[in-house]
Amino acid sequence: MPLIISAVLLAVVLAFAVVRPRGLPEAVAAVPAAGLVIAFGLVSWDDAWAEFRELGPTVGFLAAVLVLAHLAGEHGVFRYAGTIAARRGGDHPPRLLAAVFVAAALTTAFLSLDATVVLLTPVVLATATRVGARARPPAFAAAHLANSASLLLPVSNLTNLLAFAASGLTFLGFTALMILPWLAVIAVEYLVFRLYFAGDLRAREEPRPEPGNGPAPRYALIVLAVTLVGFAASHSFGVHPAWIAVAGALFLAVPRRVPVTTLIRETNPAFCAFVLALGIVVLAVQQHGLEDLLHAITPDHADLLGLLAVAFLAAGLANVLNNLPATLVMLPVVESKPALLLAMLIGVNVGPNLTYVGSLATLLWRQILHTHDAAPDPRDFLRLGVLTVPPALVAGVLALWLSLKVGG
Repeated sequence: MPLIISAVLLAVVLAFAVVRPRGLPEAVAAVPAAGLVIAFGLVSWDDAWAEFRELGPTVGFLAAVLVLAHLAGEHGVFRYAGTIAARRGGDHPPRLLAAVFVAAALTTAFLSLDATVVLLTPVVLATATRVGARARPPAFAAAHLANSASLLLPVSNLTNLLAFAASGLTFLGFTALMILPWLAVIAVEYLVFRLYFAGDLRAREEPRPEPGNGPAPRYALIVLAVTLVGFAASHSFGVHPAWIAVAGALFLAVPRRVPVTTLIRETNPAFCAFVLALGIVVLAVQQHGLEDLLHAITPDHADLLGLLAVAFLAAGLANVLNNLPATLVMLPVVESKPALLLAMLIGVNVGPNLTYVGSLATLLWRQILHTHDAAPDPRDFLRLGVLTVPPALVAGVLALWLSLKVGG
């Protein structure tokens, strides 16, 4: 009965997050569900507090990065990226797609997947219109790379932060092991996109030129570069990356005199509350049976077959539970073996490209396209997911296996 109650509460929370009736934030369902979990004794107060303490620094970093990405957008970083993409793509849609792949991959890696979905996607749509290219290929590229291109750095995704905290790796050690999987997955995505959207890439629309967007936002780019270096160095000095993100955000906020109320709003307190509450609900499911089941079916050997099995299992869970809960439930199972933990990360980051419910970022991307009258076809998303996710998982795991062999 405790497992059934916990599972029902988790299902309600996830369903609410997918549907978001009347645009209400995910926390509206998650926070009461977490309260019920504690009130019913499914999770003790001590365990709940321990979960809060464990997730707290990660959620704090998430809030800081959301502000950092917003301020980068205010400084024109994403408009400048769109200008560069239009300049590189010109009147040749395949070149534009390649430029969008580069812009989305770098944005996701350095500023997190939320920046790609919320800030880069509208720029990509406007850029396609400006050069007379069909918007479908670059728009879908933004969604896919928001998930799969988040493999590179610990700061690229909330799932990465959770895994990084449990891995025992340094920032640079994590990045060194994941750079080959990152490149392999992006390469597979790009090849499939070129084939799947061949017709769209040959077609031309009426271009709608816009005036130039001005010079490069050098100050903002310098601050972002220094912040990234700070992320890499923070581990050596025992400083949590959240403080580096806060410092970067302050340096971007001061020249524009951004009001404190705006900074608080951009931390998205409702979403941060959702993550913390979701952790409590997932903990109840873990403690009452799911963790034991995963221990029974998850390989404990980190050879190539074991890595593949873990990645595909994690991808499946991401599409059933959503990638954040999938990470939370699998971490206790694989955290003692960093190789399996990184394979799990490939699964929960690449797997969500299969269905809309795989990640909250994909759901948000769909909402953004609806607001720009560019609603995606669910059949397109599913077909593209079937074509990209399995080969991308295999390529990413093979690259990880090679990185482990070379780097020990």
